[in-house]
Order: sequence, then C-alpha cells, then structure tokens
Amino acid sequence: MKRRAFLRNAAGAGASLGLLGASESRFAGALTAQASPAQGSCEKSFPQVQKLTTHTAEFVVNLKFTDIPAEALELGKKSILDGLGLALSGSKAETWTLIQEYLKPFGFPPRGGAAVLGSAVRLPARFAAFANGVAIHVDDYDDTQLAVGKDRVYGLLTHPTVCVLPAALATAEVEGKSGKDLLVAYHSGIEVECKIAEAISPRHYEDGFHSTGTCGVFGGAAACAKLKGLNVLHTSRAFGVAASHAAGLRENFGTMMKPFHAGHATESGVVAADFAAIGWTAAEQILEAQRGFFHAYGGTYDPAAIVDRLGNPWTLQNPGVSIKPFPSGSLTHPGMTELLRLIRANSIKAADVEHVEVGTNHNMPNALIHHHPTTGLQGKFSMEFCMAILLLDGKADQTKYTDAVVNRDDVKKMIERVHFYVDPEAEKAGFDKMTTIIKITLKDGRTISGRADFGKGSPSDPMSYDDVAEKFRGCAAFAEWPSGKANQVIDLVRKLEDVADVRTVTALLQ
Repeated sequence: MKRRAFLRNAAGAGASLGLLGASESRFAGALTAQASPAQGSCEKSFPQVQKLTTHTAEFVVNLKFTDIPAEALELGKKSILDGLGLALSGSKAETWTLIQEYLKPFGFPPRGGAAVLGSAVRLPARFAAFANGVAIHVDDYDDTQLAVGKDRVYGLLTHPTVCVLPAALATAEVEGKSGKDLLVAYHSGIEVECKIAEAISPRHYEDGFHSTGTCGVFGGAAACAKLKGLNVLHTSRAFGVAASHAAGLRENFGTMMKPFHAGHATESGVVAADFAAIGWTAAEQILEAQRGFFHAYGGTYDPAAIVDRLGNPWTLQNPGVSIKPFPSGSLTHPGMTELLRLIRANSIKAADVEHVEVGTNHNMPNALIHHHPTTGLQGKFSMEFCMAILLLDGKADQTKYTDAVVNRDDVKKMIERVHFYVDPEAEKAGFDKMTTIIKITLKDGRTISGRADFGKGSPSDPMSYDDVAEKFRGCAAFAEWPSGKANQVIDLVRKLEDVADVRTVTALLQ
C-alpha cells in the first residue's frame, strides 16, 4: 500500500499506534486519527502526535558527543570530508561567479564572517553557508540519504550533508567552536533531517517537491541551534522559522536551481537559529500541527519514523548514506557501476556497440528526465548520457558533465543508441532498490547483459575513508588546490574530534 494512503482511516492510525509501542512511548496515547476535509486527492486523516516538534528539539539539545556511536562518527567523517572536497571543486562552477555578482551591492568587508571554501572570500555566516551549499551540490556529486520503506523510491529522500555541513561549519567558525562541537552539531542535524524526510508521505516527492530543499532546512537549523546552545523552546522556534523557508521543486532539476535549493536550505538553517536566538517567535509545534509542515507539504506522515527513533538507529548506520562515485543523479549509479564492469570484463569498444537497453522501475525515469540533454546539468539527470559517455570515454568525472561534452557529435549519436525504459522485472524488485538491467547488443550479434540493485558507494558496496580521500584529492586537483593542503585536510578530518578550532581546517581550504 502506498504511504500516501497511510493513516487514511482509523485502522491506519491503529497500525501506527502499534509501531510506537503503546505501553512504552509517551507519545502513544496522543496518537489518534483526525478527520480532515475530503478535497481531491488529499488524505482524509492525519495523525495527531502531541509535542513532536518539542521531542525533536529535545533530542538536539540533549545530544552529547558520547551519545554518538563510534561507527556513526567514522561514517560522518567520510561524508564531511566528501562535502569539503565538493565545496572546493564546486567553487570552480559558474554559480560561484554569479553568486559573487549577486552579493556585490551588499559590500561585505573581506574580514570576519565565515569562509567560502576554495576562495579568499569571507562572508556573514548565512551567505557563506549558501555559497558553500551551492558549491557542494552543483556537481550533484554529494552524499544521498537512502530510503527504507518498501513504497519509497530508493535514494530519493535528501542529500543530507549539503544541508547541514555548510550551516554548521559557518556557525562553528563564527562561534569559535571545536571539531568535537562540529561533529555533535553535524550528527544532530543529519539525524533530524533524515528522520523528517523518512517520515513525510511519498506524495511529497512524487508531486514535485525537492526534499533536499524542503526537509534539509530542519537539519541545518538543528545543527546551528546546537552550536549556539539554544534551549528546547528556542530550538522548537528555530524549526518553526525553518519550516517557513522550506522550498524546492523538482521541475528545476537540470538547472542552477537544484543546487540553489541546497544552498537555500543550509542558509535557512543559519537564519532560523539566528532569529530564534534573538527572541523571534515562531510556531512551536510546526511539524505536527494541522497547518504545519507535514500536513501542508505531504498531506500526512508516519510518526513512527521519528518518535523514539532519533538516534535509534542512527541513519548513517542504518539504512546508511550513499557516497557518490559519479557526479550525476544517484539513480544512474547502479547502471553506471554495472556498465563499467561489463566494459572492462568484456573489452567493449564504443564502435562495436549496436545499441544498449537500460531497464529500471518507473520511478527512475520520473527523476532522470532529460533523454536528449543539451547542457552539462541536464546530462546529470540523463541515463542515456551517462551510459553514452562511459561507452565512449570510459569514465564520468566532473570534466564530462559540461555543455561541450554533452553536445559532442559522437555523444549525441551514442545517446540515440541507448533505450531507457521501464522493465517489469525491475519494477517487481521494488522501489527500495535501484534495480537496473542492462543489455548491450554488439554489431557482431552478440549480447552482453548485467544487473545491479545498488551502485558503488552505497552501504552494500561502501567507500572506505581512503576511497573518499582519493575522491577528495580528485576534487582538490579539479579546483587546482595544493596537494599538501589537501592531504592536511584529510588528516585533520580523520581526527576531527581532536581539532581545537574548526578554523584550523577552513584555513587550509581558503
């Protein structure tokens, strides 16, 4: 059953109550189904959970470094290092030039504030967070939250680190915080963001919202509230401010607005905590209210994904977060991983390929919408281009997702040979996988086939810290960054809890 039908009637509410554990959860008694007006496709009931926002704020306020498992800390360091490297490489994108043009009239002084990584520029924390957030996401190369529900589209929840790390890093710089402080704030933000994204009805994403932009604001707000030492009341209000910033539409995929969504989300986290800290009021029940986030943005949600689930288990551990091996939409990665394997195992040459069939479930073409891309950004959301460039060039790094490469004659001709379709077998495998079935037909009549449910970098085939370090070095080289500085950053992040001042790290990235 689709989760959009979840809690549509009292039976659904009863099932949710069982999930919460009526005898144990202090929220269980508050959970009931409440009828709402039947209008079009809107859900006819909505779970009533008292003080859900307060519960979430309490998790943030009470979290201590010792509460975070060692495994989660190590996984977090990999994503942090990944994010820092992407901020460097993203500083070379056209978006940074345009952001500087936009900020010119503000006349910010060159000193003070927080670092824009990969540059000599320093800005007020909110604008530094925005610039770094755009840079991290501009190549669509950043980590991806993995869905757990059978009715969820695998990998289509949020890009978690980009919404949290820039906000936390900018705030930690301004507040003079340590690496340990940054780690606690980062983990609190990742956990809040991911659990909210997991809870909201799938309708949210399916109908066009970009959950990185909409759910990500809560992660940034949580991290900044933690670094500023806000209490439960003010953290709840920070969530209220953040919710009114929640924005992002998937129609903008393949344009500069997609990384803008991520930058806006992390900037909004800084803004939300700043305003709450000075006494700005906002709804203190913004998550659970009838006119609040879950109802307005999804129609309904699953409280069992949040209640007594924050840090239990930690999302980074279970179901895990995927770190990308290619700078393209994550749904392309199982197919790209498998195609590379087939090319290498069978010594396939592009000139020998008659055509390629790529079958997936129906949700994947719903996100990979550019079948005849004309720009590098569109190429990131084109299964056809991703297959074509691997066949032609044997790799797909940042240098391949450019307007010039996408419009090469040989690329366009190869794209015409790639058939991207919905395959019944992949559909049957379920949306909690990214099942991709490949069939290569060669000009000599031979066929070579393969299948992958997940790609490299996923929890089923994870990158080690050293693997991520190599990706970081590649991003640094792309940004023409000194290798000595890059290696120092790798060593510092590996032992981030021992860093007395996060500015030690950011100084190496400016």
